[in-house]
Amino acid sequence: MSSSTNKRALVTGVTGQDGSYLAELLLDEGYEVFGLVRKSSSPNPWRIAHLEGRLTLLPGDLLDQSSLVRALLESRPHEVYNLAAQSFVPTSFEQPVHTTEVTGVGVLRLLESLRQVAPEARFYQASTSEMFGRVESSPQDERTPFHPRSPYGVAKLYAHWATINAREAYGLFAVSGLLFNHESPRRGDEFVTQKVARGVARIAAGEARELRLGNLDATRDWGHARDYVRAMWLMLQQDEPRDFVIATGRTHSVRELCAAAFARAGLDWREHVTVDASFTRPAEVEELCGDARRARDLLGWRPTVGFEGLVHEMVDAARAPREALR
Repeated sequence: MSSSTNKRALVTGVTGQDGSYLAELLLDEGYEVFGLVRKSSSPNPWRIAHLEGRLTLLPGDLLDQSSLVRALLESRPHEVYNLAAQSFVPTSFEQPVHTTEVTGVGVLRLLESLRQVAPEARFYQASTSEMFGRVESSPQDERTPFHPRSPYGVAKLYAHWATINAREAYGLFAVSGLLFNHESPRRGDEFVTQKVARGVARIAAGEARELRLGNLDATRDWGHARDYVRAMWLMLQQDEPRDFVIATGRTHSVRELCAAAFARAGLDWREHVTVDASFTRPAEVEELCGDARRARDLLGWRPTVGFEGLVHEMVDAARAPREALR
């Protein structure tokens, strides 16, 4: 592995869940960190507010290649982490073209910018277990065939292959992390784990009585985002570029998520959760479970937070002031 002293990193999506945890890790490792932020987006800096003065924020957008070139020229990064995307699956069904432009073609714009002005920089692409989609075998590893079941999964698969092509055709140190679901108190409100945690908080406070959800039988391999961003960093410290599945190898259903979350607040989920068909996807992904043996063997990576600990942390944070999320 190479030393991180005096390194510079550019992180897209720095104001998101993963971006904020990654920025913390990189700063702790001695990096100078630059974060790409969209000028057109609504100000949403709460996840990185505690890092004010330690980060340099640069304007840029995956829809605007010239802004990406400028950001690369200004930051002169040794490492680039692309965490920006339209990443909410239900929204991708409502806005498939926009999702494809940002999440898919936007990555090609970034790779082309990198090839033109910073070809020596190492590149990380945030791929996703949603690319596996409808699977015929479980668990999934780096050799499992892809069958995405949403416009988001399709767009991510385009970006994944664009990253591989940049590596093979142009010799870029470009890798993808095939990350399974990873959550935290910094997760967006629209995602089911946070929806459940916030719902529990409201019900426990007497502000609501009901939580409406979709498919309770869907199962996912859930880990903690703080663990997963460390895997991202480790991928770019290797001698050779290689893609990795990052997962816990254990699955839990949305029903189990509800049971653990409500129990944390001393409540019975069955008294409060209602199934609402309007929340089901047009094409459902029923089960995803990752096999991270390659990451364990070559990166020395292992998750440190289990499912129950993750759920408890999210519920506790949802019942506390937002300042507690830092």
